[in-house]
Amino acid sequence: MKITAAVLDAIGAARPFADSQPLRMASLDLAAPRAGEVLVRIEAAGLCHSDLSVVNGDRPRPVPMALGHEACATVVATGPDCRLAVGDRVVLAFLPACGHCEACVSGQGWLCATGAAANGKGELIGGGQRLSDCGHAVHHHLGLSAFADHAVIDQRSAVKIPDDIPVEIAALFGCAVLTGVGAVFNSAAVRPGESVAIWGLGGVGLAALLGAIAAGAEPVVAIDPVPEKRGLALELGARAAVHPDDAEATFAALGGAHVAIESVGNAAVLATAYRLTRRGGRTVTVGLPNPAAQLQIPAVSLVAEAKTLIGSYMGSAIPARDVPRYIALWRAGRLPVERLLSGSRPLSEINDALDALASGQAIRQILIPG
Repeated sequence: MKITAAVLDAIGAARPFADSQPLRMASLDLAAPRAGEVLVRIEAAGLCHSDLSVVNGDRPRPVPMALGHEACATVVATGPDCRLAVGDRVVLAFLPACGHCEACVSGQGWLCATGAAANGKGELIGGGQRLSDCGHAVHHHLGLSAFADHAVIDQRSAVKIPDDIPVEIAALFGCAVLTGVGAVFNSAAVRPGESVAIWGLGGVGLAALLGAIAAGAEPVVAIDPVPEKRGLALELGARAAVHPDDAEATFAALGGAHVAIESVGNAAVLATAYRLTRRGGRTVTVGLPNPAAQLQIPAVSLVAEAKTLIGSYMGSAIPARDVPRYIALWRAGRLPVERLLSGSRPLSEINDALDALASGQAIRQILIPG
């Protein structure tokens, strides 16, 4: 079938993206789903900093690639041997776990090497691409390519959800919430009464802030250079929200944070977050810096100060387990995910949306296919 998708032909585009137009709206051929795969109609897709990192070259990926990895969709057709059915509403998850490797069988599906390898090659976990442009293969972004009106995905990339959740909110559970809240609940295992510092207030960082408050952290301190984001953090329950230049004095008064969540994707910021974490504290990083960036910390601090540095991919989450849990917290009013939304716009405006994200004007924008 023919679909419309946002395709990146070359990485390393410069701002403003409204001028350079790194993403083009293309008419692509989409093959039918194979065994264990489903054809979905994309209802809403969130624009994440990870998408921006592919466009600007910080996260190198094979091109041409149809981007998008955070979305809510409806199943419209299935291949053989599928547990999903036509009409199911699903949240898309950006790392399909094979279910058979050592990581998967030990309950750490976010470390699945098979899924990670498929994502790195721009393929589905079942092998190869289902997208093509005039007979030439187009790579999948993290097994999803959700900036499109339809997609074929592996069923292991989908979590069935109730159909009464607004699609703009549901989409956020696939990346921002899964990653940010998961970093707090799973990776850091925040305990009530622990102090938590959130570095970077994009969609993932603010989701982590919501998670920290839901976990009973106190105080929660937010750090970001953008005043409007700091203001939102205070509205969401942070005890303090400060500019990075003021972080040193803030944490000196606190004696450091028990837990720091770094979502900026910057090695220097991570080093600072680690330094300002108290003795015995835990620093969790969910940001994705450029692969060439190097982290410098005092090696002796890991022992002498008993600090822990934790890498968290996809919030150390099992999507089939955690998405329903986080939805339940949202229904209970404990995760007001809707506050992360900066607005919706047509998918055709994706390059303008990239500029709004890169400039710090937007947190989470929802793109609606035509």
